[in-house]
Amino acid sequence: MMTELINILFNPLSNGIMTVLTGLSVVYWLFMFLMGDGVHLFDADADVDLHPTPDVSDVDGSHDIDTDGPDHPHHHTDSDTHTEPGFFAKAMDYINVGKVPIMLIVTMFKFVGWVITIVSSLYIDVASLGIKSVLILVPVFIVTFFLMHFLTKPLARMFKNIGYNGEESHDFLGRMGKMRASIEGKKIGSAEFIIQQDPIRLNVVSHNGEKIGYGDDVIIVDESKDKKYYYVTKEITIDNI
Repeated sequence: MMTELINILFNPLSNGIMTVLTGLSVVYWLFMFLMGDGVHLFDADADVDLHPTPDVSDVDGSHDIDTDGPDHPHHHTDSDTHTEPGFFAKAMDYINVGKVPIMLIVTMFKFVGWVITIVSSLYIDVASLGIKSVLILVPVFIVTFFLMHFLTKPLARMFKNIGYNGEESHDFLGRMGKMRASIEGKKIGSAEFIIQQDPIRLNVVSHNGEKIGYGDDVIIVDESKDKKYYYVTKEITIDNI
């Protein structure tokens, strides 16, 4: 019986990958609770996604977004600040990232994907594909993504009722960080800031339109009225005085 169970969990390769990924999440939660940090998990997760609005979820920082913002970003009207969110931001908003703690969403995603992968392998001869069995994870992830929209809806309502807003009451003005994209003019990019020892990426725009390159040190000087991004300038150092 145990041998059959292990065989199902790790064969074919697609099952093994999802079993390992789900197992890592289980280990993470066990570790957090054993370390006595369980009661703070949601607070910690909130730090990871401090802004629930779509445009502040540029996690990988690899894409810049061109937008038609005001010539003087510090002085603008509400009608000037409607920036079209990118595909990644829309995808994260679709599965309620920011409304539900990110680690809970990640764990649910892996668990649901794991269940679908295991069940599909019982009805489809995926094992005969050998290493190519990993290709089944593509449709599995797509189906899981759409299911997550509905599975996280009740959680989003629950967390809203208990006062979870996807962000801590941090004052970002004056925070110093490092650019993870190049920005100039009205272009939106991402910058990384260390908040309570956690690296947080926020969408940023050059305050006066000057070019700010990848890796430059910056400081937050203002926030857009719609709270979708922050204005930054280069941090004044001995090197750039």
